[in-house]
Amino acid sequence: MQSFISVTLALFFFFGALEARPYPMNYNPQQDFVSRTITVDKHGRGDFASVQQAIDSIPSNNYVWTRIHINFGIYVEKVEIPQDKPYIILEGDPNHFPVIEYGSDAGDVVKSPAFKLYADNFVARNIVFKNTYNRLLPPKDGRGRKMAQAPAAAIYGDKASFYQCRFLSVQDTLADIQGRHYFYDCYIEGRVDFIWGFGQSIYEKCQINSLGSGYITAQGRDSAYNATGFVFKDCYVYGSGPTLLGRAYRPYARVLFVGTYMEDIIKAEGWIAPWNNGQDYLTAFSEVDCKGPGAELSKRVPWEKKLSAEEVSYFSNAASFINQDGWMQKQPK
Repeated sequence: MQSFISVTLALFFFFGALEARPYPMNYNPQQDFVSRTITVDKHGRGDFASVQQAIDSIPSNNYVWTRIHINFGIYVEKVEIPQDKPYIILEGDPNHFPVIEYGSDAGDVVKSPAFKLYADNFVARNIVFKNTYNRLLPPKDGRGRKMAQAPAAAIYGDKASFYQCRFLSVQDTLADIQGRHYFYDCYIEGRVDFIWGFGQSIYEKCQINSLGSGYITAQGRDSAYNATGFVFKDCYVYGSGPTLLGRAYRPYARVLFVGTYMEDIIKAEGWIAPWNNGQDYLTAFSEVDCKGPGAELSKRVPWEKKLSAEEVSYFSNAASFINQDGWMQKQPK
């Protein structure tokens, strides 16, 4: 018993207490089915021709799951799901993913994302989220467009899951800002801080493609009592290098790679912590049971954390890290 209490206290003080957010007052725990489907088709063969029009048609304070099925096509528009429109599913054809893309501005991580989610209780399947700003005129020999922050998606809502989705940009591709999130079999590409934010998320069986020298993650945990962090479970890391697994966006940044295969693009030191004024020991960067030429640990930074089996189990298990109240089971399949 004393050993169990010691482990529990260590998890609490080192990795932070769990943060729980209550269900909305109108949440019906029995309502786990789709009550309505809206079709979007850019050629006019659906209920709406744009994704935003379909979202706008859903009433405020919605509390029943509504599916927006997006037919194949490239939808050049900024899409935003406001906080008062929870319980939305964005779904594309698994054989022909629709694309939501934008790229006319950059440099502002709040205004420039192609897709922004503020609502809780959200599901996306088979969708490409793309910001084309840095991809249209890449810098070359000091000429051309300067690379800037241009998220493909910014996720602010709690209890959001993404299945077989793709996130494409160069800098700040996926803004995993806040809330509990689950990404399964997704593809994420970028070059600089391309998975970043303050979120509490598990990325399982995802492909992480680094487009060049830079940083894969920039996680922003700012307190030892904060429950947030990024966990990459059974993922595949590849692309062009050399690159780093991450840098600290805040002093207590937490990132765990577990069971992940890494190609030979990862710098030997693995990590950097530029924002914590020399207090590298505050960060919680870890690698466990990873494979591949990029997973060699002999020259990693000396402050990389060594986790116990109990800690690895806690963080790599959705039930304990992000799904304590069972929200994932309540989402329609």
